[in-house]
Amino acid sequence: MKRRSVWLSLRVVCPLILLGMALVAIPAQAQTRAYVANDDSNSVSVIDTATNTVVATVGVGLNPFNVAVTPEGTRAYVTNFSSNFVSVIDTATNTVVATVGVVAPPNWVAITPDGTRAYVTSFLSGFVSVIDTATNTLVTTFGIGADTEGVAITPDGTRAYVSSSNHNSVSVIDTNPSDASYNTVLATVGVGAYPYGVAITPDGTRAYVTNINSNSVSAIDTATNTVVATIGVAGPYPYGLAITPDGTRAYELNQGSSSVSVIDTATNTVVATIGVGVYPQGVAITPDGTRAYVANAGSNSVSVIDTATNTVVTTFGVGTYPYGVAIHTLGIGPPTTKDQCKKGGWQTFNVPRTFKNQGDCVSFVNTGK
Repeated sequence: MKRRSVWLSLRVVCPLILLGMALVAIPAQAQTRAYVANDDSNSVSVIDTATNTVVATVGVGLNPFNVAVTPEGTRAYVTNFSSNFVSVIDTATNTVVATVGVVAPPNWVAITPDGTRAYVTSFLSGFVSVIDTATNTLVTTFGIGADTEGVAITPDGTRAYVSSSNHNSVSVIDTNPSDASYNTVLATVGVGAYPYGVAITPDGTRAYVTNINSNSVSAIDTATNTVVATIGVAGPYPYGLAITPDGTRAYELNQGSSSVSVIDTATNTVVATIGVGVYPQGVAITPDGTRAYVANAGSNSVSVIDTATNTVVTTFGVGTYPYGVAIHTLGIGPPTTKDQCKKGGWQTFNVPRTFKNQGDCVSFVNTGK
């Protein structure tokens, strides 16, 4: 059986004669998918971003709200607000392979960069639940002394930023398992009125938070946990937001005006406003940064924005009342740790010859030659 390589996709592939077999690293064919949680359909739409078509619809729990995909792209975690559990979708088969109960209605979810834990907020209780993604079990639940809304985790995996809408603040949680303060609040940052969506820049230096009742976005310096800018947006009711992979732009949703404000993160100013569908709720950006996908709850649709021109290039239907969106490209990178490299047919490339890929985490196929 052929096994695709997920790392040597941009390199010239050479046959390797080893143990009497020809082993060839096969380049990956990247497949980017968007996962959209449809609140009133109790489903997740799976979108092929190459064709902007729905290729699968996955039934989940009641009122799915938000979705996050693991870094390697094998699982999608979906919060089901009215079911008090998180659905785990196998992205290869687009089937639910596990459900994880939490203590209170879940709304937002974020996954650590190493893919080992999912942090789930529960607005009504003020709790944060932590799921072990290897076993899909709830390992701990803790309160932060305030309601919990949006959540985002820093690229180094050491901090989670959680918005507290009724307290006009953002809590900074230690997510480093080796710290004595693990899963406790390290700082509380005052922001605008009714903060909601949270996104962190790829370099981890800034956290951006939407303030629904202030028609603004707060920019937090993560080194000092202080607000360094407050950005007025089109509004009303700024909601979700996402930041481009290069960190230069933030795309923020304005529910009341059915628009998207584009923020230049270098100057913290709005440089464009784009009309989308009715009541935009969730947004995610493709890994190459060329497209932003916006879920329009009031239109039962997704708008696709070209980030080079900041124009909507297409809009298509999904389920009823779409909320959260997540995007991931399958098959573009290897496992990220040595332990992960031992799983699923991966191995470290170490052979007693001189090849340039020594030490890489690769997957091979037997050509039969």
